[in-house]
Amino acid sequence: MIDLSLIWVGIIGLGVMIYVVMDGFDLGIGIMFPFIKNSQERDVMMNTVAPVWDGNETWMVLGGAGLYAAFPLVYSTVLSALYLPIIFMVIALIFRGVAFEFRFKAHRTKYLWDLAFIWGSVLTSFLQGIILGAYIQGIKTTNGIFSGGSLDWLTPFTFFTGIGVVVMYATLGCGWLILKTEKGLQQRMYELMPKLIIALLIIFGGVSLYTPLTHPEIADRWFSLPNLFYFSPVPILVLLFVGLILSACKKQNHDLKPFVYTLALVFLAFTGFVISLWPYIIPPSVTIWQAAAPHSSQMFALVGALILIPIIIAYTIVSYWVFRDKVRVGDEGYH
Repeated sequence: MIDLSLIWVGIIGLGVMIYVVMDGFDLGIGIMFPFIKNSQERDVMMNTVAPVWDGNETWMVLGGAGLYAAFPLVYSTVLSALYLPIIFMVIALIFRGVAFEFRFKAHRTKYLWDLAFIWGSVLTSFLQGIILGAYIQGIKTTNGIFSGGSLDWLTPFTFFTGIGVVVMYATLGCGWLILKTEKGLQQRMYELMPKLIIALLIIFGGVSLYTPLTHPEIADRWFSLPNLFYFSPVPILVLLFVGLILSACKKQNHDLKPFVYTLALVFLAFTGFVISLWPYIIPPSVTIWQAAAPHSSQMFALVGALILIPIIIAYTIVSYWVFRDKVRVGDEGYH
């Protein structure tokens, strides 16, 4: 029999990864706003994602719906444990979305919508990092049901991962703006990128130290043989791509490189996350198969997913291809 649980983990993992990348640089633009004071340049920054930003969030919906269909125990347990940060994140997303639409139509109050866009982006990113940190540090369950406190997610580690996600999204946004802009705005992003990437490297190192020190089972997985040989390329590749990003920012000879290399870093971080927690889907006690929905439910939902996901991927590719060129100061949008 086909292991539908593994297939659904792959689908949800793909959705989360695509969301982190696409909405990551999208949120990163709002985080980068305070570094750019010129109103026209801020218009350019928003125009780089104006045609695609709302479609990027499709993948968040897909991940949540897939979790509900294939792993309802996870959906109910994780949402119970992280109800407050999730609600705050949704509120921040609403403010950010409204600011996105209203900013272009406002005149006297444009600065207020800029603030809403900045804080909506920063708080959304920070709260996603808190949710990630709370998930890594574990959710207390009894017989698969959440049995912890309503503020278990509020710890120094989750604050650290919250800051980490803000920096990661800012780095993605910076790489995206290097790719999509030119002249003074692009040059400013080239100057900021090395500082962000060094900060991101420090955060990756902090999380990598904390995780095995506080979770003996993860330490055993990382440092036991032969796993050590399998996992050792990850930190080496992280250092390699950090060096490539710094070199690309110094040479400034290929606008695509900083963004692509940053995507590689995000993928490596995601890979390390999966390796560390596998096979637990509610760490540290509930595995993928223990939390799975009945086979018939997973199969029914899979049929719909196999129809919808190719359609979503197709229109996403088309939209990015249509709006693939650079955006310039004074443009109403794209050429």
